[in-house]
Amino acid sequence: MKNRLIKVAAVVPQLRVGDVRYNTEQIIAMIRANEDCGLLVFPELSVTGYTCADLFESELLQRASESALLEIAKETEGKKQTVVVGLPVCFENAIYNCGAILSEGQIRGIVPKAYLPNYAEFYEARWFASGKGLQGKAVRIGTEEIPFGMDILAEDVHSGAILGLEICEDLWIPDKPSTHAALAGANIIANLSASDELIGKEEYRLQLVKQQSGACYCGYVYASAGTCESSTDLVFSGHSILAQNGRILGQSIFPEENHVQAALVDLGTIAHDRRKQNTYGNGEDLHYRRVEISLPAIDAEDAGIEELARILEKQNYPIARNPFVPADTGIRDTRCLKILRIQANGLATRVRASGIKNLVIGISGGLDSTLALLVCAEAKKLIPDIRILAYTMPNQGNTSGLTLDNAGKLMDLLADESYEIPIKEGVDLHLTQLGHETTYQGEGDNTYENAQARMRTYLLMDAANMRNALVVGTGDLSELALGWCTYNGDHMSMYAVNASVPKTLVKYICSSYAQICGNEALKNTLLSICDTPISPELTPSVNGQIAQKTEEKIGKYDLNDFFLYYTLRYGFEPARSAAYALRAYPELSADEVRTAAQNFFRRFFTQQFKRSCLPDGPKVGSVTLSPRGDWRMPSDASMALWMQDLEA
Repeated sequence: MKNRLIKVAAVVPQLRVGDVRYNTEQIIAMIRANEDCGLLVFPELSVTGYTCADLFESELLQRASESALLEIAKETEGKKQTVVVGLPVCFENAIYNCGAILSEGQIRGIVPKAYLPNYAEFYEARWFASGKGLQGKAVRIGTEEIPFGMDILAEDVHSGAILGLEICEDLWIPDKPSTHAALAGANIIANLSASDELIGKEEYRLQLVKQQSGACYCGYVYASAGTCESSTDLVFSGHSILAQNGRILGQSIFPEENHVQAALVDLGTIAHDRRKQNTYGNGEDLHYRRVEISLPAIDAEDAGIEELARILEKQNYPIARNPFVPADTGIRDTRCLKILRIQANGLATRVRASGIKNLVIGISGGLDSTLALLVCAEAKKLIPDIRILAYTMPNQGNTSGLTLDNAGKLMDLLADESYEIPIKEGVDLHLTQLGHETTYQGEGDNTYENAQARMRTYLLMDAANMRNALVVGTGDLSELALGWCTYNGDHMSMYAVNASVPKTLVKYICSSYAQICGNEALKNTLLSICDTPISPELTPSVNGQIAQKTEEKIGKYDLNDFFLYYTLRYGFEPARSAAYALRAYPELSADEVRTAAQNFFRRFFTQQFKRSCLPDGPKVGSVTLSPRGDWRMPSDASMALWMQDLEA
């Protein structure tokens, strides 16, 4: 597969204000020390120092800067690397604050700053001219005519990296140059900055970078001047920020000098999000010149599953084992309760619209029906005259004592009315009428298993008719992805509140609720349910204990959810998902991960017919499978191409 990972870095070098020779040596030393980085971005006016003030008008400083630029450019010769430095550039009787793009031993392009701050502590208009509107120009550096203007993008045609530049204040104004560059194709933006440090500015600056990387669907490398700048009136912090698609990849502030903040930018996910967001770039007629640079993927242009996993490991690339679940406990608890609020409000809206205040729900003592019951209870807080009619429907010999006991406790604590309806007699009659044995015939006896699931749905639907109620569905997103539900059984309801909540998150929502519910009995019951093995309990129990364990049949939910997340959220091909999984689950072998991926994609393709007719349900996250809003796929699509990708 094509490796789309680019290593980028914001570099804060030591410098001496006005000492171009010293600064050049520091920049070259940092280039040599970081040859594994495809892109190195230095701060604004890093060749001279940002705080030179009236010294910028010195012809001596200008000539030294030009010589330094040629020397630094020469240092990139023979390196698969692009370097961006800041310096003053003379053009047509004016001085411009510029960023220079250096690659393969040459100066590839020079981009001037468009917006010059001339307020409060800033006086840039005293020395520099604005580059706004400059297009199609060239400036002589040494003996070469170098592309000069706001219309320059730098491209590596092999990796697909396209670099755009903006300088400090350009980010702080409404009409950002990076917006236009991104719409013209730039997928990485470099910002050379010299932002002084004030109370509250760090947080605001971080949000600016995060927001712009999200709005432009790009990688963003922000490198700000460090503490070696003059402190006559200001202090600079060397704030380095790396972001991609609205997510901070790394940052540092007040670092030791000669600091490098590096991260991997994934061009594949950037391209996916731009394609998916079809309003991106519509109506833009932008003309940019493209200059060639070397900005390759890290380590290898192409990589297999194991090789890409090794690259990720070598770069210490963070990949969460459970991408749906935040690692931070506080963030996780907050998100879980927000999801529950969305679910409850969705259900409350359906109740108001239908005028039906009774909610029928089946309670098994498992995670999914527990979460659905919590949603009903939260909806009741919004509409107090809701009545929750809870039914548990055990099948003698299959339903364990633990789940039946927990179901009973849960209904007593949260439901307005509770009913227990044993289903053995009805299931036996149904099987007998079909000419099927009334006992389980062993592995593969789907008739026996599904008869129970459909009997329960049959009873719930008729109970809803009898009580003028809505049947609240309990199935979750992971079950829908894998088809682990009985068609027209637990697959069907009148409103499916868990339809976009993955299994790995269901458990955390229930456990988070347990901690804040304020009811000790409810807390203990919820925690007991969270500790219960996941099972539909459709086969005989053993000594009263759960025998049928879902994850033994379809694989671990955390791994299935991992593939689901990267397939739907970022459009990863199977091999790339497998490589990421191998990095996230180092205890597994490549063969184990590949087999798990094959099982996931086989089920995902063959079970689409169940998703094509899903009941309504609230969307709570960016990954969901509603056939009306988010995932449209033919039920008879071939999986061959996806399987071949894993086998290659």
